[in-house]
Amino acid sequence: MVVITIIAALFSGAFNAGLLALINHLISASGDTSTFLLLAFGLLVLGKITTGLISQVWLIRFSQQAIADLRRSLVAKVLKVPLAKFEKIGAGRVMASLTDDIERLSTALFTFPLLVINIAVLIGGSVYLAYLSWVMLLAIGVLMAIGAVCYRLLILKGFHSLRFARDSGDRLFGHFRSMTEGLKELKLHRQRRNQFLDEDLHATTAEFQRHSVAAEIRFILAHNWTHLLFFVLIGLILFMGPTVNNMDLKTMTGYVLTILYLMGPFSGVMGSVSVFGRAEVALRKIDTLGVTLGSHVQERGNKDPGETVHPNFKVLEFRGVSHVYPDEQGDDTFTLGPLDLTFKPGELVYLVGGNGSGKSTLAKIVTGLYAPETGEILLDGTRVTDFNRDNYRQLFSAVFSDFHLFDDLLGLKAADIDHRANDYLRQLHLQNKVTVVDGHLSTTALSQGQRKRLALLTAYLEDRPFYLFDEWAADQDPYFKNIFYHQLLPELQQRGKTIFVITHDDSYFYLADRVIKLDSGQLQKSNEVHLQRVSSHQ
Repeated sequence: MVVITIIAALFSGAFNAGLLALINHLISASGDTSTFLLLAFGLLVLGKITTGLISQVWLIRFSQQAIADLRRSLVAKVLKVPLAKFEKIGAGRVMASLTDDIERLSTALFTFPLLVINIAVLIGGSVYLAYLSWVMLLAIGVLMAIGAVCYRLLILKGFHSLRFARDSGDRLFGHFRSMTEGLKELKLHRQRRNQFLDEDLHATTAEFQRHSVAAEIRFILAHNWTHLLFFVLIGLILFMGPTVNNMDLKTMTGYVLTILYLMGPFSGVMGSVSVFGRAEVALRKIDTLGVTLGSHVQERGNKDPGETVHPNFKVLEFRGVSHVYPDEQGDDTFTLGPLDLTFKPGELVYLVGGNGSGKSTLAKIVTGLYAPETGEILLDGTRVTDFNRDNYRQLFSAVFSDFHLFDDLLGLKAADIDHRANDYLRQLHLQNKVTVVDGHLSTTALSQGQRKRLALLTAYLEDRPFYLFDEWAADQDPYFKNIFYHQLLPELQQRGKTIFVITHDDSYFYLADRVIKLDSGQLQKSNEVHLQRVSSHQ
């Protein structure tokens, strides 16, 4: 497509050069309006418009395909990156590339057909000027070369400022994310809101503005420098051409008209510098992000979405598993483990512990979202590695404390999915709030507790052998909390599911087969308890 675009643009430039020659001839040879010249004028205009249209249409198709492929490539890389690595990269940086950087590349690609046409027009005009007087064109070329060096020096600082502006853009997207996710907290605390606006957001936007303005001023100066050069050329031709080169009136008229005509295309080329400068910075950012994401892609997951891996496992073992990361207070590290755990089908296991004890980290390790830094995970005696970890994750259905609800039941394509989903909605007491039609949820705008029930609905429909619930009952009223512990969990257990529940509800501990307690990342207690429920409850 690019080749076709360039060929069409070159033909467009040739037609432009032909129009210039014909117009100059008609002006110089007054009264010569033969049918042949009229026909030639019409054909040249038609050829210019047609080739310009072809080049733009073809490249628009190409640019849209390129942008779509780039977005898909980045999203695919993000989905392959291990969760811990993605958290270090930062969601703000990824969002900036998927939105702002892609948009700037898209703008540059849309500008490319016009740029190619303008360059072709300049080439065609130069050929016509050489035909009129190659000596004068050579002199103009020397002057333009000097002007180009000065132009390059002017815009170098502009590119430098653009890179600083793009770095500020990353931080700006981080602030936008903080605003959307912390809007309630900002509204409730005036001083926090004012400090966020006056210091965090204001400082970053001011820095972004400063660098962007500095870059654009450089580009404007460079753009106006080119205009000055054009008028200097016209002045030299008008006042020095007849004396220096004995230029006749036809040649002088041709040069002046051609240079005036070429000012538009040349200004278009120079004006593209800013657009392509921003696109270059954006492309480098995307390329760096792609390399960063690619360098973290360690897993080689199963690409067959229809293949079920270990639908019924016998034993899941964790031997000496640990995970280390910096704590929130400083440079010290928090270490989870080493831990030795075993899970079997049909077990109901509770995980308890204080805040910061490592419960959520353990949940991510158990479900394969974090790879253990030491130790090993064995599924029916087979070690879980980077080559089979994605298959391993297909064992689990989970509702995390920071869960996300999709509007559709993605990945669930059974013929009876609507019927099963609506049955579960009745069981979850949501039949009057939500309906499922063609796998689409009628609404997700519910209370937090009801949203967690919808997340539980998705987990039920997945029907996997291992269920994990991270503080699921924390947002439920006492009535439904009792249903969760006394009805829903036992029903899953009766179906042979392994259930791992992170909870603080100590009044329900007696229902568990085992209670695992974490304290500062260490296994404090792991009791195999099979107490009589009635006596334990008493």
